[in-house]
Amino acid sequence: MLKIVAIVIVIAVAAVLLFAATRPDTFQVQRTGTIQAPPEKIFPLINDFNRWGAWSPWEKKDPGMKRSLGTVTAGKGAVYAWDGNKDVGQGSMEITESAAPSRLAIRLSFVKPFEADNNVEFSLIPRGAATQVTWTMRGPVPYISKIIHMFVDIDRMVGGDFEAGLASLKAIAEK
Repeated sequence: MLKIVAIVIVIAVAAVLLFAATRPDTFQVQRTGTIQAPPEKIFPLINDFNRWGAWSPWEKKDPGMKRSLGTVTAGKGAVYAWDGNKDVGQGSMEITESAAPSRLAIRLSFVKPFEADNNVEFSLIPRGAATQVTWTMRGPVPYISKIIHMFVDIDRMVGGDFEAGLASLKAIAEK
């Protein structure tokens, strides 16, 4: 009986490992919201790391986190680093492209709770008197992460934060 249980466990583990190997090598999380304001009013809120505290969902998860800004805080080359609790971890962001008022690209590097390098993009598309804001994060999925993603839905986990951030951005921009 014990031998059968061991065989079943080995087969189950092997199945998980084999299935993980078939998973995609990259991930993407994306959320879109409509804000009743022109892109010119919204763009400065995302292009300047000094202004992220007002709308970023992670600022609310750890108000006591340590933050540091580079000598440049807005536009290409701006850097923001943080070290916080288990909900926000530790890492840094650098704006790699700033095309006002339509596109912002950021290199996002995590140190904790795990090391990861991802790309973040905000696109702002005018829609009459409103703006469609799309927040996207993409990154590689190494093999160990493929196993983790089988049990943890990264889209649901991060997507909820993106939705909260877009809602806060909307509230501020529509004032």
